[in-house]
Amino acid sequence: MKSFKDNCGVFGMYSRTPCVHEIFQGIDLLQHRGQEYCGISTFKDRIYQVTHYGKVLSTFSDQDLDYLQGNCGIGHVSLKERQPTRWQWSLGEIAVAFSGNIINADDLIKEMMARGKAFTQRYDVEIIAKIIMEAGDVVAGISALADKIKGAYSLVVLTGSGIYATRDVYGFRPLILGQGPDKYVVSSESRALHNLDLEVVRDLRPGEIVLINDQGFSTLKQLPSPRRAHCAFEWAYTASIDSIIEGVYVQEVRNNLGARLAQRDAADGGLEADLVAPVPMSGVGHAIGYHQHSKINYQEVFLYNRYADRSYTQSTQIAREEMAKRKLSILARSIKGQRIVLCDDSIVRGTQIMYKVRDLKKAGARAVHVRVSCPPLMYPCDFGIATRSYDELMARRYLKHGDINSMAQLQALETWVAEQIGADSVKYNSLDAFVAALGIPQTDLCLKCFNGIRPMER
Repeated sequence: MKSFKDNCGVFGMYSRTPCVHEIFQGIDLLQHRGQEYCGISTFKDRIYQVTHYGKVLSTFSDQDLDYLQGNCGIGHVSLKERQPTRWQWSLGEIAVAFSGNIINADDLIKEMMARGKAFTQRYDVEIIAKIIMEAGDVVAGISALADKIKGAYSLVVLTGSGIYATRDVYGFRPLILGQGPDKYVVSSESRALHNLDLEVVRDLRPGEIVLINDQGFSTLKQLPSPRRAHCAFEWAYTASIDSIIEGVYVQEVRNNLGARLAQRDAADGGLEADLVAPVPMSGVGHAIGYHQHSKINYQEVFLYNRYADRSYTQSTQIAREEMAKRKLSILARSIKGQRIVLCDDSIVRGTQIMYKVRDLKKAGARAVHVRVSCPPLMYPCDFGIATRSYDELMARRYLKHGDINSMAQLQALETWVAEQIGADSVKYNSLDAFVAALGIPQTDLCLKCFNGIRPMER
């Protein structure tokens, strides 16, 4: 298994006028999807490209933006590597950027090297670019990806003809089309479109290959799609709360997930608490949903450092723990003597929630009841999120083998987790409650991190 998975976002624009400033804004609006690298490629007679280590706003200079000429371009933010990548081939230049993860990357590299192909960094995007170029045509190359790659990808390819955009045939990662006056755009999330005053047109269909140029959007090919398998974690955590994916509002889902937890507490006889609070920022929508259903007062108990990154998407455990400490500070006045319902999206390793419970009790909280919107994470993600091994998953440390197949098993796990993190109680949403809160058929979701089933193996 790779040392870490990718978490990233893509953006592309074709405009009647120079587009770099809007691409710059677009990837800044996707910064939550990856904070370590960023890059932009534009086309005007040739490809101009700038990539940086760091965040969009702090690394791109006025000189960079002046250099990136053209009315057509793509951008990328990443946890893992510099993208877009630029290549010379028989048809000229191309730039490639993608979001996702290739499960069989090592096998593909070995096979291609046996045929004489050379690799520099062994990155997934390098595999994708070489498969496309080997086909001799962008559409044929993208079609070949579906046959050769096991995994997830949302992909943008910049050429002199425009931007080619596609999703894998399962639609794991989101990819959305938008438009404005004389502008045609593709983005990993709708928030980048909304904030640029662009209209959302639709989500790309799984396996669809679209060309974006001065004619707008043209579907060049629709690859067969065995089934839809949208990553359920997008709505629970990854996506920004102001986004819409597959027609479903992220904010609504998170409110529903919190409400489901409140319903479970009510069904279990009620919970005596004084306030409901989120773990910022991903827990906010969940806490609001719990508050709305339970009528327990909503109150912030942590001050969020807006200059910190998402601790879950840091690339090392040390970096995650350091970021967690920088990210939140206690609002002591709100806490002393209070019985707190603390809502979060998920428990992965358990370290950060343990620190938060400890800090609240140290500040004088009478009780801390942790409520978790996602079901227990039982399996590493293969398709793009940064969980990497069974050992890192707290729930798997309790249940060494098998799955949670009954409410009694779930309750036993919750009791153990509460003891481990020092909480007065812990409750998760069950998988059924989680799917119901999304309002999307289970057959259209990837739930592998919860149930271990890869969509292509069903």
